[in-house]
Amino acid sequence: MTTTATLNEAVEQIKEQVIAWRRHLHQHPELSFHEEQTAQFVYDTLLSFGSLEVHRPTKTSVMARLIGSQPGRVLAMRADMDALPITEENTFDFASKNPGVMHACGHDGHTAMLLGTAKILSGMKDRIKGEVRFLFQHAEELYPGGAEEMVQAGVMDGVDVVIGTHLWSPLEYGKVGICPGPMMAAPDTFWITVLGKGGHAALPHQTVDSIAIAAQVVTNLQHIVSRNTDPLDNLVVSVTQFVGGTTHNVIPGSVSICGTVRSFDQQLRERVPALMERVVKGITEAHGAAYEFKYEFGYRPVINDAEVTRLMEEVVVETLGPEWVDHIKPNMGGEDFSAFQQKAPGCFFYVGAGNKEKGIVYPHHHPRFTVDEDALQVGVKLFVNAARKIVM
Repeated sequence: MTTTATLNEAVEQIKEQVIAWRRHLHQHPELSFHEEQTAQFVYDTLLSFGSLEVHRPTKTSVMARLIGSQPGRVLAMRADMDALPITEENTFDFASKNPGVMHACGHDGHTAMLLGTAKILSGMKDRIKGEVRFLFQHAEELYPGGAEEMVQAGVMDGVDVVIGTHLWSPLEYGKVGICPGPMMAAPDTFWITVLGKGGHAALPHQTVDSIAIAAQVVTNLQHIVSRNTDPLDNLVVSVTQFVGGTTHNVIPGSVSICGTVRSFDQQLRERVPALMERVVKGITEAHGAAYEFKYEFGYRPVINDAEVTRLMEEVVVETLGPEWVDHIKPNMGGEDFSAFQQKAPGCFFYVGAGNKEKGIVYPHHHPRFTVDEDALQVGVKLFVNAARKIVM
């Protein structure tokens, strides 16, 4: 009989191997849609385990299937593999060797944890009732994302349950973040160009000042959240780029604005572009300017299935103890794990990877980001014990 204690012991035995995989991946990061060497490393490593059917659903993704000796449910587990266009400032021996590219979000750890899970479970094929599907996903960081491509390639066909995790630096090591229902928002993007009339800064009356007009646009976009939206709804409108002008004495002819909108409710999400364009149109027309407006819907929100989330909380309690459970609030970050949840009920959860005592305090996407490597075995334990609960 396979017990939690047996599986936890198996995880402890490969702890150093999982850390070594993570450090190798950290040293060789690759950007979204360019994970050629990463995918090949994962593919070759999975083949070495035996018992797995290993496939390449897309150019830079990998899927491994562990088909049990008895019929049963199909459980999919997902890890993302891509890195970010950031120059690493850490001085580890295993710091990035690829200039300007860094694993600054923990995806190296996610990949290593799922490799460890596959290694342990591949030796238990005769105990599997159904199938475990290991999904190594490319391009989580860059829309339109790799999850949707993998889904279209058929990786979720026949799947009954899907789970995924994220190493989370704001959560201290020793905690697992669980959140039923809405967990992460839909991340949309907008671009606005204010088209005025440039001229000499000493003669503003001869211009249509794109900077002054664009500044009003930025200020008034916040009214969408504060005055056009129910205060009980979750909505964020953030301007993150404001570009215009070349020197101190020239009023530019145009200003470019870019930003993001985050939401959970689909009806609200669909209303926002029209509300935004109404603001932009009104302000620019009032000042004799023109505008260009583009809005792009990004990933769907991550909505955790209540039953699968309850099951994963049980896994945490049985595997680690009740004190490890942290009932977290939803946040407005985005994740394309949501594409997998369109095909099967699923749960996305956080594994705490911050550690103030070790100086692991930097946020995700920071050039000095890292994770507490003790968290890797936590992730593997939760994955293998979820398999025990669902397909053993």
